[in-house]
Amino acid sequence: MRILQVMAGAEKGGAETAFVDMCIALHEAGENIVVATRPNDLRVPQLREAGIEVHTLPFGGAIDVFTPWKLRKIITDFKPDTVQGWMQRGPSKIPAWKESMGIPRYIVSARLGGYYKLKHYKTTDYFVAITPDLKRHLIDNGVARECTREIYNFAETEAIKAPVHREDYGVPKDAPLLLALGRLHEAKAFDMLIPVVAQMPGVCLWIAGEGPDRAALEGLIEDLGCGDRIKLLGWRSDRAALLEAADICVFPSRYEPFGTVFVQAWAQKTPLITTASDGPRQFVRDGDDGLVVPVDDADALSLGIRRLIDDPALCETLVERGYARYQQSFTKEKCVQAYLQFYHDMREREGL
Repeated sequence: MRILQVMAGAEKGGAETAFVDMCIALHEAGENIVVATRPNDLRVPQLREAGIEVHTLPFGGAIDVFTPWKLRKIITDFKPDTVQGWMQRGPSKIPAWKESMGIPRYIVSARLGGYYKLKHYKTTDYFVAITPDLKRHLIDNGVARECTREIYNFAETEAIKAPVHREDYGVPKDAPLLLALGRLHEAKAFDMLIPVVAQMPGVCLWIAGEGPDRAALEGLIEDLGCGDRIKLLGWRSDRAALLEAADICVFPSRYEPFGTVFVQAWAQKTPLITTASDGPRQFVRDGDDGLVVPVDDADALSLGIRRLIDDPALCETLVERGYARYQQSFTKEKCVQAYLQFYHDMREREGL
């Protein structure tokens, strides 16, 4: 199948990572994938190194007439079976098929990873929702149920090319090590997590990610005098190695429409504690495959972390059941199969 994947995207982020992972997974499955995205020093080389043709476009605001024009040219040259947009900006630039284009009809789909306004999807025929509640959001806003499909993000049990050594970051051999992954933004609640860990003597924390709150978080760590135990690692691509090095994965988000971090923790067999933000609360079962605490409840988060530190048997149970959930619903193979079925079903429904 010929598939054009379209994402504007920020410099770094979880949705951008999921986009790259999905494009490469479809390419490796033998599909003909072409990508249109903003220039980016991380994802563009990664996609091209995988053997995918990448077009870089500005994806500007309302006055950007070049991007829609160029997308139309890419489409007429490539003749895709489907064009899939990601997030908001990408889908808003995708032209609808017209007979005057002189190519076979293509279907426009969009993958929603947030509660976006549907005004950005005027040319979209079908939608992918990455959680049950996002599917509800689409239907409540007038999208026909038969034009929606629920497909989750996937994570891989990655081969670790180079292990991460705790001692390189000053973590004592027997110290409990927590790992948090995500953009340095107030939505991720690292400003709540850091004071929690600061009040737990001997416990260390790594936060892997970049974002606008870096300076504020660095200042908070300095003010609390815990720079020897709490480290901001920056943006990292060795997620599996970090999870292997850590004892517990902490996912404290205030807002998280999905949250691939909980799937990554399950895939890498790292005990998980998360908050009941939108995404994790729809999937993680408290006390079964992870611990779930209320959003922005520092005391509950502290008690949950301490519970995992003190109860290795509980950690073992959470890991075993979390890995089973991963294998059941969140593997790359299941996700690729679901997308290909979605693409074929769209075309069949349209008589193509």
